[in-house]
Amino acid sequence: MATLMERLATGRVMVSDGATWTYLQQNGLESWQCAEEFNVTNGPVVQGMAAAYLDAGAEMVLTNTFGGNRYSLGKYGFGDRVAEFNREAAQHARSQAGAGRYVVGSVGPLGEFPLPLGRVHPDEMRDAYAEQVVALAEGGVDAVLFETLRVVQEAEIAIAAAKEHTDLPIMASMVFDRGDDGFITIMGLSPAEAMERLQQAGADVVGANCGNGVEDMVAVAREIRSASSAYTIIHSNAGIPSIRDADIVYPESPEYMAPHFAELARMGVSIVGGCCGTGPEHIRALTAALR
Repeated sequence: MATLMERLATGRVMVSDGATWTYLQQNGLESWQCAEEFNVTNGPVVQGMAAAYLDAGAEMVLTNTFGGNRYSLGKYGFGDRVAEFNREAAQHARSQAGAGRYVVGSVGPLGEFPLPLGRVHPDEMRDAYAEQVVALAEGGVDAVLFETLRVVQEAEIAIAAAKEHTDLPIMASMVFDRGDDGFITIMGLSPAEAMERLQQAGADVVGANCGNGVEDMVAVAREIRSASSAYTIIHSNAGIPSIRDADIVYPESPEYMAPHFAELARMGVSIVGGCCGTGPEHIRALTAALR
């Protein structure tokens, strides 16, 4: 089987999966529970999630490890179970992904900013990221995705940890908010500036996820593609959520998002998938639109 990077080199857009938490919350995860604990207590549900997205047409699925670092897990009392949770998650996804399908380790922000922006020394953050990515590698992932990052300095620390401790391909995805002068990170970097920093740090694939509906994500992707020839990943929310009858509701249907997914593919985005609020039906609609 071709490696993930060899697959990207073909130039054909790769379909990724949709939201992890959205799926798990629809299949038993309570709002107060640790999603990563499901890897050891509800393995069949986690396997079923990967299977559902693969059946919908995804070539690539993420592991259930977005908050699988010592800082985030520590809030639930699981800070000493990083390796266990991440290995299990990778193995669950791998068990469903056959030939021609790829498993990518999802790694979210630590919830702490590095000095001098925050209170944690960069070396401590690097150790935390290394602990997680090594466990994901041991579980059999094909690459690692640092996603939903808002501070590029944290992204640079994460990428350095992965490069030092594994030989996995590295993806890095930032969150951009619409400002008066266009899309920017919370520290004021434009998509073009952020992508340059990610590439200089050693990311093999760069892009954006979360925080916006699909129309805004198309606009962000257009800025990225105009400034960078790197492989690009875009994971879009199903719109901006609202609360209805105590439930979180995302407004963008699979039918609404599908033509915008196709637009992302036409502009040369390498990997297209969903983020918060999307599910297997969104990925099925994405797959059909690309056909």
